[in-house]
Amino acid sequence: MHYGYPTRKGSHSTAFSPKTNLPPFIQALRRIRKRSLAVITVAVFFLFWLVAKLIGRNLVDPDAASPIFTKAPSGSPNVVIVTTLGPDASFNEALKRNRENYAAKHGYATFFPNMKDYPIGDSPRTWSKVPAVRHAMTKFPKTPFFFYIDERTVITNPTLSVEKHITDKARLESLMIADIPVVPPDSVIKTFGNIKGDRIDLIMTQDKEGLSQGSWILRRGEWAKFMLDSWFDPLYRSYNFQKAERHALEHIVQWHGTLLTKIALIPQNLLNSYTEKDHELAGEDGIWKDGDFMVSFPDCSEPPRSCKEEMNPFFRKTEVSASA
Repeated sequence: MHYGYPTRKGSHSTAFSPKTNLPPFIQALRRIRKRSLAVITVAVFFLFWLVAKLIGRNLVDPDAASPIFTKAPSGSPNVVIVTTLGPDASFNEALKRNRENYAAKHGYATFFPNMKDYPIGDSPRTWSKVPAVRHAMTKFPKTPFFFYIDERTVITNPTLSVEKHITDKARLESLMIADIPVVPPDSVIKTFGNIKGDRIDLIMTQDKEGLSQGSWILRRGEWAKFMLDSWFDPLYRSYNFQKAERHALEHIVQWHGTLLTKIALIPQNLLNSYTEKDHELAGEDGIWKDGDFMVSFPDCSEPPRSCKEEMNPFFRKTEVSASA
């Protein structure tokens, strides 16, 4: 007895139909080779680890990736003294000798641009100090510290080096005055505390009216460039502050925490002592006494006073000691 053959199938197989109930991304993953998936997984985990590491370091120390300039390489001065000069040639020579004698004693360099060298327009000529320091940073690209001393200040104790007297990390940390109003007596913005000495980029003093600008020390770095460029912004020069660049700096320091975090105020007599004629402006321990680093005459240009007459005795005294 013969049975009928089953129906013969066609030679073409039916196309496979994937399950439609799986999400599209699952279907895509199934098409990826296991090795490729492993490589991608490792790469993603490494990327997350790297980002977390960088963010964590910046939270602990926002300047961790920034170089700290403390020592110049061989052949470059560790400090450059900057003083802008006015029109009086004989007075300029006295200023230059005072700075040059001091610089020679400690291996520093000097830079004496003229106040007219910079485009300050109708602004007071004292604004020229800001681009002058920026200019010095360009001329001395390996120098870590720039020491601005204005034309109304005399170095009176040339035996003191900038490093040992002020900028050494431990020394600076012992000098910094924390939690005081930036502009006395009642500014609500106060100086920071617990800042490492090697993270300070601008060292200044304070008198009874605010930030003294007869002498200050700036450390090279991106922050320094930003600070000088912000300070010299045409907008601030157009404000016609009563005390020009002094009030402009006080304004931006109080309104921009990025600047204030890098500024240290130290006792006035360490960097910017005044004479008895300016005792009303001098802060605590701000009156000059023998042995102080320098003496400043902030209001000597106000008639009937004469900067030249008041400063000459100090020039002569330091020149005698330099030649001894």
